[in-house]
Amino acid sequence: MSFKNYWYVVAQSKDVQAKPYRAELLDEWLVLFRNDAGAVTALRDRCLHRSVRLSEGRVENGQLRCMYHGWLYDKAGQVVNIPSEGDTAPKGPCRKAPKFQVRELDGLIFVCLAETPALAEPFRSPHYAEKGWATVRLVNRFQQDVTNCVENFVDVPHTTFVHPKIFRDPEGHMVRLDMERKDGKVRIDYVNEKHKLGLFSWFLNPSNEAYGHVDTFHQPNVTSVEYHFSASKHFYITSQSVPISDTESMVYTDLTYQFGLFTPFARPFVKKLGQAVIDQDLVILKNQMETIQKYPDAFQNSGVDLMHIWIESIRDAIEAGKDPMDLPEKRHSIEIKI
Repeated sequence: MSFKNYWYVVAQSKDVQAKPYRAELLDEWLVLFRNDAGAVTALRDRCLHRSVRLSEGRVENGQLRCMYHGWLYDKAGQVVNIPSEGDTAPKGPCRKAPKFQVRELDGLIFVCLAETPALAEPFRSPHYAEKGWATVRLVNRFQQDVTNCVENFVDVPHTTFVHPKIFRDPEGHMVRLDMERKDGKVRIDYVNEKHKLGLFSWFLNPSNEAYGHVDTFHQPNVTSVEYHFSASKHFYITSQSVPISDTESMVYTDLTYQFGLFTPFARPFVKKLGQAVIDQDLVILKNQMETIQKYPDAFQNSGVDLMHIWIESIRDAIEAGKDPMDLPEKRHSIEIKI
């Protein structure tokens, strides 16, 4: 068990069309291309011949041609043509590029770097493409590692300082958090939360009633934030934080919503507000990473940070080669002011 045993988003379906697509995952260079059946193939982005990047080449009838000496790779990564040797090329394991497992779901392309995935299928955004729902997808490169990204995405206390007025108004309400670590997940239920949620409180919660709010972390890199305001108003924020390196993460964020009759008209507002919030997180997390690199001291935690400690315990288990599903179940409740 390692981080390589999991599925990660490496591209959107629309990114991989006629040309090879370059991606990065866990310090591995990847090249993606569509084979003769239209399915995506993922190979190591290195030609076996003279080590240039295959992503600089071209796709020919569903096969990938290197731009340096023209070696041609099929959908299995096998070299099938070496121009300098004629129409055919000797085959064998030494002339086969490393190939990785691929899943294409919901307009996203997932790759697993290991032969045996820890999970049978990738995590899928709730209600994506369902009737009556709409999704805005945002992609951003964070100067931060996955652990600190996912902790930020389920961290409510920071929202009143980093995103005042835009996301959540600072009102100083007491809210109970029921937290649970179970089956490789951390779940936080916010009980009797009734904060004004920034610019669109007049629409989402005009009567300032208590609403449903649940945050979940799913091993090893996904966060799902759910808001349920009424029978016809629901909002999900699903973030897939993809490890590019120890200091960079690509984050694919799905903002999925159901606003009744207003659903078809909300897209430009959801997109603008969602990116405005992410832009603020990009700044604070870059600041955090720069400070960690200068002063790599352990964090000081408060009571509400127990959720982060549990997230770290799941990721630490994976890093140690263990199955986080084997961690003991834990539950805790706490009241916080936000």
